[in-house]
Amino acid sequence: MLHSQTHLRSRPISAGQLRAFEAVARHLNFRAASEELALTQSAVSRQIQGLEEDVGVSLFHRHTRAVELTSAGGLLLRAVTPSLERIDGAVRQIRQSAGRKSVSLTTFASFASMWLIPRLEVFQQDNPDIDIRIDASDAAVDLDVADLDLALRYAPANRMPPHAIRLFGEQITPVISPWLLKSGPPLKKPDDLAQFTLIEAGDAHHTHLDWLSWRRWLDQHAAPKLEAKRWLYFNYSYQMVQAALTGQGVVLARLPLISESLALGDLVEPLPHMRMDSPMDYWLIIGPRNVARPEVMAFCEWLKDQAAQTRQAIGDVPDPDTLDGLD
Repeated sequence: MLHSQTHLRSRPISAGQLRAFEAVARHLNFRAASEELALTQSAVSRQIQGLEEDVGVSLFHRHTRAVELTSAGGLLLRAVTPSLERIDGAVRQIRQSAGRKSVSLTTFASFASMWLIPRLEVFQQDNPDIDIRIDASDAAVDLDVADLDLALRYAPANRMPPHAIRLFGEQITPVISPWLLKSGPPLKKPDDLAQFTLIEAGDAHHTHLDWLSWRRWLDQHAAPKLEAKRWLYFNYSYQMVQAALTGQGVVLARLPLISESLALGDLVEPLPHMRMDSPMDYWLIIGPRNVARPEVMAFCEWLKDQAAQTRQAIGDVPDPDTLDGLD
């Protein structure tokens, strides 16, 4: 029988009980939880019973073929889940520190492919003892609980936390392969784009990325009714730029991501005085558990140095309010 509220035990809850509780609550099944924990089903049941005795209330409604959380069980689960994730993350960090040094980060696929990865060789040559792991995903990750050290984000300033470090801003500009520019019709003014295939994101008109659309650029440069020779659509920026590199059309590109291609002459900016400002910036966020690790700090300093080079290449002059977060 569960203890009454006046006789609740005050000793700490066993970690084993919390592990068993979290597994049962996640599966809503004692058998599945026991298999995951490599315990017998009766052992898991005893853990749950002991936990219920310690907290003084039932945590599960037990039915013939299923269990469900009580309101008290739901409250406890919301506290237990992030706590166990933090503990597991700390253990992983300790284990990593005992072996090779490593830095793990999350960023979106186009940024990884077009900006980060081409530069990584420089860091690896200078830091051969540090391994780098990149999780390229558009999904937002909570660095408080994830097994990741850093996040490189693409967002307006008002969506970033106070500790985020601005790397650089962004402008949008038409670019084309030099041989297509040389062999094709003239491209000296916006109306000339009607003779070319225009490349853009397939969902640019239907998402929060509408500033990347050709229609917005054409509206801003007094050519709202222009119709392209044909259109070519892709899902990702690196796909669009790859199509432009192979001469398949003109792409409206993000300047920071193609600055190296412009510098090398692989792409040409035919209308350099018609760049369009983007509301987005690129940001570095450091996980709070990792600010003291030397390898993480070394990688962050390298990132900021690379970002400074990009700012110089694209002529990025940020607002005075953001200067303190640059370096």
